[in-house]
Amino acid sequence: MTKIWFITGASRGFGRSWTIAALERGDKVAATARDTATLADLADKYGDALLPIQLDVTDRAADFAAVQWAHAHFGRLDIVVNNAGYGHFGFVEEVTEAEARAQFDTNLFGALWVTQAAIPLMREQGSGHIVQISSIGGVAAVPTVGIYNASKWALEGFTEALAQEVAGFGIKTTLIEPGGYATDWSGSSAARSEPNPAYQQLREAMTARRAAGNATAPGPDDTTAAVFAAIDADNPPKRLLLSGTAFDIAQNVYADRVKTWSDWEQTSRSA
Repeated sequence: MTKIWFITGASRGFGRSWTIAALERGDKVAATARDTATLADLADKYGDALLPIQLDVTDRAADFAAVQWAHAHFGRLDIVVNNAGYGHFGFVEEVTEAEARAQFDTNLFGALWVTQAAIPLMREQGSGHIVQISSIGGVAAVPTVGIYNASKWALEGFTEALAQEVAGFGIKTTLIEPGGYATDWSGSSAARSEPNPAYQQLREAMTARRAAGNATAPGPDDTTAAVFAAIDADNPPKRLLLSGTAFDIAQNVYADRVKTWSDWEQTSRSA
């Protein structure tokens, strides 16, 4: 059966790859971007199967209007993918209030507003799948992207609660947690704080580490089969790690957390 998608941040990266893959298999997509000119080639190729929507996800009223428009245009919404987001680079001490709020406005509140707009429509139709694009950074934090980590951890927190709240209405949720891919996440789409010289040595080490990872990173198109497997499953996963690297990081992080909790068990129980 043809599925109807609503994908934010569809102009590049994961959003564009998944938009094209969905259209190629015969689905229909409401694709949002800040500038719909970036979707013009797809509109020419796929015609009425694509509904381009200009959207800044930080605008709550616009989010609700875009979801309503997509639903009215296609008649239903099967899959909502909250993909719009960006990375902010800066040590925690460096991040300004404006930078922190901007990061959360896009990565957290944008997804929250779109989710809130979609829930009543999916509840009425008795089905739907809300897919939140988190990150391995929503599981494991690293220096220089602490405020980005915080935004993704917050996204994961409300989504875990959401999954329990809407399951009775036939609505499913999945948190997708990609590792490093060859997108523009750390390039021109990223934001950066004013550097504090005190962190220069660690900054250089993290930059070199990231460059080494980027050199061998797969492209976003390599994720489509895994994402579609989750989307099409009768019982989709609550969480889906993308890449072996992401899987290994998550395993190691949780093993370390369990060890720490176990080491301090008696102190915990005594409190």
